[in-house]
Amino acid sequence: MAGALLREIADAVGGELIGDGGLRIERIATLEDAGADAIAFLSNPIYARQLGTTRAGALIVGAAFRDQAAARGAVVVAADPYLAFARLTQWWADRHGRRVDAGIHASAIVDGDADIGEGVSIGALAFVARGCRIGANTRIGPRVTLLHDVRLGERCIVHPGAVIGADGFGFAPDRESGNRWVKIEQLGGVVIGDDVEIGANTCIDRGALGDTTIADGVKIDNLVQIGHNVRVGAHTAIAGCVGIAGSTTVGAHCMIGGGVGITGHVTIADSVVLSGATQVTRSIAKAGRYGGPFPFDDNAAWEKNAATLRNLHALRERVRALEKQIAP
Repeated sequence: MAGALLREIADAVGGELIGDGGLRIERIATLEDAGADAIAFLSNPIYARQLGTTRAGALIVGAAFRDQAAARGAVVVAADPYLAFARLTQWWADRHGRRVDAGIHASAIVDGDADIGEGVSIGALAFVARGCRIGANTRIGPRVTLLHDVRLGERCIVHPGAVIGADGFGFAPDRESGNRWVKIEQLGGVVIGDDVEIGANTCIDRGALGDTTIADGVKIDNLVQIGHNVRVGAHTAIAGCVGIAGSTTVGAHCMIGGGVGITGHVTIADSVVLSGATQVTRSIAKAGRYGGPFPFDDNAAWEKNAATLRNLHALRERVRALEKQIAP
């Protein structure tokens, strides 16, 4: 079924329709790229200037831009336009057959001991080892590897190339034999809750003794490394190229920016926001926004210190000049 009527879209996202509900929408687009056949959304005020230039046939906006958007044409007003956009993409995918069908691809390898729930989709060349359990309506992408004793909840999405349940990085030095490394067998598993999304080529290591655990609703981007025995709290979001070392606990509802590095054996409180490239070397005991690579700090303090750092050379020269003036 091609396209949709604007009134159908308004109903789907729970917004207020202003204008022609019979307008036919053929695609979802950005403000910049939209044409008369498209619907676009505005959530970030930084793009408000594009309201005057976009060629979109209809818009999704918040209450703050209601009148401005309605003056140019059809509009759906939503309490949270970004959330409305997210719901629209899901509705659109369902309507246009973009969902992945349940079933196991002929080229996938699934051990007979694995427990596969109803409605699960397993993509081409995926591997599911013995002792794995996959909850209902979970989607496993092509070339995903689930090693033994990995438990995935319901409605999860694992994108291509992810590896879950590989050995954690554990070695003991044997100084009596020339400082060689002795492998510590990783005897735990990986437990992942419901509604978790795991990005392409992300790795989640199994625990050394207990399990590595990812709670319900966690969203993990591509190329993330999660070490053994890490615990990630519910509904935390982790952007690309993050590394979390072993035995670290990350709280619920945290947001971890791209390229963040978190050392092992630390605890991060609930509702912590880490700016991109932050290096976390100690525990964070209270909610807030933190940033900075050397070392991290409260974000406001870090920004002040970073601004000072830019002038450090000039400050040094001034100090030297003053020292010369007061020298005996």
